[in-house]
Amino acid sequence: MDSQDKLLKIYNGQVVTPEGIIKNATVIIRSGIIETIAEGNLDAPGATELDAKGKYISSGLIDIQINGFLGVDFSDQDLTIDDLRKATKALWKVGVTTFLPTVITNAQTNLKKSFSILSGALDDEEIGMSISGFHLEGPYISPVQGYRGAHLEKYIRQPDWDEFSELQKAARGRIKLITIAPEVNGAISFTQKCTEAGVVVSLGHHNGPAEIIKQATNAGASMSTHLGNGCANMIDRHLNPLWAQLADDRLTITIIADGFHLNKEEVQCFYKMKGLERTVLVSDALDLAGLPPGEYTRLERVVVLTPDVVKFPAENVLAGAASPLVACVSNMMKFTGCSLENAIQMATANPARSVGLNNIGEIKQGKRADLILFTIEDDRIVVQKTILAGKEVYSITN
Repeated sequence: MDSQDKLLKIYNGQVVTPEGIIKNATVIIRSGIIETIAEGNLDAPGATELDAKGKYISSGLIDIQINGFLGVDFSDQDLTIDDLRKATKALWKVGVTTFLPTVITNAQTNLKKSFSILSGALDDEEIGMSISGFHLEGPYISPVQGYRGAHLEKYIRQPDWDEFSELQKAARGRIKLITIAPEVNGAISFTQKCTEAGVVVSLGHHNGPAEIIKQATNAGASMSTHLGNGCANMIDRHLNPLWAQLADDRLTITIIADGFHLNKEEVQCFYKMKGLERTVLVSDALDLAGLPPGEYTRLERVVVLTPDVVKFPAENVLAGAASPLVACVSNMMKFTGCSLENAIQMATANPARSVGLNNIGEIKQGKRADLILFTIEDDRIVVQKTILAGKEVYSITN
């Protein structure tokens, strides 16, 4: 498994697909691409063989909103490629094979520098395949306390296409997803331009009324960022930004199912309203995920890392998550009673489809062989191996 060019046969596994689980299955991979998936122990002359020993095999997880991991902040102005390698390898350990490093509201010069640094990893032989693009969360969001969340008000501004084009140039055209507030001046026309340019627009950190949400969706917005968060603590029970987004079937929602950003009942309701196909799980993890609890300073903010979540006490809001995406997958089954294959789909095929990553996200002939082998222990998914384009990049035994 040291070379993508070798034939790899993984057998005696339980293959998780959107259609169901194939028991006692074999997956054959050639040159990093899935060639065959079938029940039984298939012959594959000349292949390197891996006995899954009954473990589950699924597509690798895809996290389209992650701000950092294990001490590495993707918005850090001193970020290095070595830092990105460290974070990527740590994410492989928790089953994430593809992610969109997420950069949040900041000064334009800082944003340009962030994307210039991040884009340098796209061609890295070791980790480049795991970084499929970037998510820009802000700076075109609501400046109102509560709705802006932990984003610093002084850097929030109205949409500017020329300014965004500078960022896209620094990112080498790889900003795939942008979160904006639809009610701010210029947001509707900006949404239309993004859509025409192939950038997915997600509504978030906003207090848009129903009519404005409809206008944004008509202009091409197709997602809602971490629905139920980036929202004031106290809202009108009738006139609030949640109902219109839940009601519009054109909007796919992302949710943070860590048990703290949304409670169990909220997750249940959102899932019942949107259904399997229009629900995407994200971690929204900060660089503090995996670090000891305590007080930290990040992007001019003093935040508090608890064992479960990151808080921004100055404005009584959450600053981000401390759990990896795999924990949200486990929680989704626990909170909603959905099947394993459905929970996995919300962290693989659904995010891939939502942001146009057509070569990954499913164990399917012709897709890149990004896989994880895992067990379920005490209702928790435990990643045993991670495979990226047919090459083993993590094993719990090592």
